Amino acid sequence: MLELDEKFFGRFGVEYSPNQIIFCEYEPGYEFYFIQKGKVRIVKIINDREKTIDVLGPGDVFGEMAILEEQPRSATVIAMDNVRVLKFHRDNFDALLAGNPQLAYKLLLIFSKRIYDQKRRLMILLLEEPSVKVMDVLIMLAEQNQQFDFEGEITLNTTARQVASWAGMAESEAQKELTHLARVDKIDLFEDRIVVKNIRDFQRVVTSRKIGRAHV
Repeated sequence: MLELDEKFFGRFGVEYSPNQIIFCEYEPGYEFYFIQKGKVRIVKIINDREKTIDVLGPGDVFGEMAILEEQPRSATVIAMDNVRVLKFHRDNFDALLAGNPQLAYKLLLIFSKRIYDQKRRLMILLLEEPSVKVMDVLIMLAEQNQQFDFEGEITLNTTARQVASWAGMAESEAQKELTHLARVDKIDLFEDRIVVKNIRDFQRVVTSRKIGRAHV
């Protein structure tokens, strides 16, 4: 987690109450936020339905595209509980980084990872079949650990609820798909982890669906 001097809290600190909207999709964006306390939910409207793209907590950054690109907000952000953030405006961002090269470097790493994660999760949400969405979530989680051997079994420390959140579906629906994968011996399903027998099989299925969608 990024450590900041206490002076930042007095200058940039903002608090939000549970269920309070921090900003809405399509609004102009001029600030980005660094979470110090609590969790927020990232929501996007896809095919006229509200989808949860991600849940972020302390140490995470959101709204950074307002700094990197002059475009409207790509999603809505809602406080899940009592949330405290550091709120940085585009106008003070350059000055902030000029006086804090260590902060600039750490934020660059955070921004790069966040941009990749958002694009990766959007790819999952654009898939139509629930089973393929679940497979792609498991692939995404495996990709995040470079030490995994994709030729053998992979143990992912995740739950059906977390898979549902990443896939933008109800937990019961994700549980149904995971249970089916367990029944056909593609995974071993536990309360706190999922063991994927052959992640390459999932990659082949997901890739075929993406190619098929691209040619529609």
